[in-house]
Amino acid sequence: MKLLTVIPAMPASDIQRSIAFYRDSLGFTLGYHNEGFAKLLRDGVEIHLWGATDERWKTRAGGSCPVISGAESFIAGTASCRIGVEGVDELHGVIEPFGVLHPNAKLQNTDYGTREFGVLDPDGNLVSFFERM
Repeated sequence: MKLLTVIPAMPASDIQRSIAFYRDSLGFTLGYHNEGFAKLLRDGVEIHLWGATDERWKTRAGGSCPVISGAESFIAGTASCRIGVEGVDELHGVIEPFGVLHPNAKLQNTDYGTREFGVLDPDGNLVSFFERM
């Protein structure tokens, strides 16, 4: 028995806006889409987007649990994922002109053996790209 893959699922407040970001800024293609879900693909990587659009938490009576559906709008922007790549410097050069680099996750060598950088999607979810050194 062994684990084979992982597919990050990123909460999005506006699926269409997020699809455009992952497609136009990060080079993914749209594999599937419906009202509250999208599957994006690039090379061997798959990312899922799901609609975090439930606004009912704003009107719930005090003291009740704010998370009922699991799709509350405040969840958008709380996720992150790391994507292993070959050619992180080249990828950084392609993505940098789009102005989406995370200001605190600049291209750098880490103490734990990677060279990496990060971007923020429209909701503030962090996507890090790394290459092992």
